[in-house]
Amino acid sequence: MPSFAVPRSVSRILNTLSSAGFEAWAVGGCVRDSLLGRVPGDWDITTSALPEQVKVLFHRTVDTGIAHGTVTVMIGREGYEVTTYRVDGAYSDGRHPDSVTFTPSLSEDLRRRDFTVNAMAYHPKKGLVDLFGGLDDLQNGVIRAVGDPNERFDEDALRILRAVRFSAQLGFTIEEETFSAIRRFAGRLTLVSAERIRTELMKLLLSPHPEIFRRLYESGITAVIFPEFDAMMDTPQNTPFHCCSVGEHTLKVLAAAESDPVLRLAALLHDVGKISTRTTDAGGRDHFKGHGSVSAAFAEKFLKELRFDNATLSLVTRLIRVHDDRFAPTQANVRRAIRRMGEDLVPYYVQFILADNRGKSAFAAEEFLPRYETLLASWEEVRRRGDCVSLKTLALSGADLIAAGIRPGPALGQLLNTMLDDVLAQP
Repeated sequence: MPSFAVPRSVSRILNTLSSAGFEAWAVGGCVRDSLLGRVPGDWDITTSALPEQVKVLFHRTVDTGIAHGTVTVMIGREGYEVTTYRVDGAYSDGRHPDSVTFTPSLSEDLRRRDFTVNAMAYHPKKGLVDLFGGLDDLQNGVIRAVGDPNERFDEDALRILRAVRFSAQLGFTIEEETFSAIRRFAGRLTLVSAERIRTELMKLLLSPHPEIFRRLYESGITAVIFPEFDAMMDTPQNTPFHCCSVGEHTLKVLAAAESDPVLRLAALLHDVGKISTRTTDAGGRDHFKGHGSVSAAFAEKFLKELRFDNATLSLVTRLIRVHDDRFAPTQANVRRAIRRMGEDLVPYYVQFILADNRGKSAFAAEEFLPRYETLLASWEEVRRRGDCVSLKTLALSGADLIAAGIRPGPALGQLLNTMLDDVLAQP
């Protein structure tokens, strides 16, 4: 029987409930992650105690979901969700149960959960409760719905995205019947809020396997939440610099990009503009002129619809707009690029163009990599020296020029910019 250590505060909650005559177990993701040898992000507890009984037993509690049986127990500054065993009623909105019924049965509580790897309970003294083969699926690397997958996805459409997200985070495959049900119920994602789609999408994109985004396409999920990606998969790139469709290239760039929200979002959206800008010349070669600006405009709309914060939206759209900029990798040109793009964006640009080119053909790599090494060396030297790259870092200010006798006005601004041009060329 597998075992693992639980934090002292979790043991305290379990022991307090047990001493009062109630059952109590750590449950869900914390059990899954502990069995995988990972450090859980949080610990959830399920119990036979009713919410009012939980509140009596602990000094500090918060009614975070009292109608659904959840009380947050505060131990120091940490909060732990303690939820009464329950059976869910009908899900008329495709997301939340209309009602819940408390039950004294742990098995009934576990039966309502989404996937077998999340439907295990653990107690340090009583061991592991695994009614649905979650441990086997964990050891075999499988995401499988608890019970009938059609029922699970019909109840809560968000589980459709969660299945693929867990697959990406854990590097697991999705069991065949579960995947078939995902395909049948993908259309129900229209019932899920933009905020929840954003959350699941980012967990997938920032996972160790963002290329599993492909499963969203294969299951019909992108046809609902991001239909442009389906068009990208059908958009060829007949050019020496590419070896696959726009969509396949995008998946390669996702896999090559560092696990950073800006870089992964830019990887996903940087070439969506190629759908509408593709032209083919007389020799059969494709061109995508202006696709950066078109992609940036789409990205802004897409990210706003998913309620991304303004800072992320700005960095991603600006990066997409300039991702195809190419210049001789001299230090002077690097300084000019920093001025043009912004000091905050250039570090992302330097990382992104490497990932972008790793998703291209061998011919592109041969052309690009030597220049990239020079660009990287130039950028690092400019940073090391702290070169002036903007008006705010110019040694002279407008006030200095006015003090020297130059009148305020357009000529003053023009002079400052001319001075900056000179300094960018010759620090």
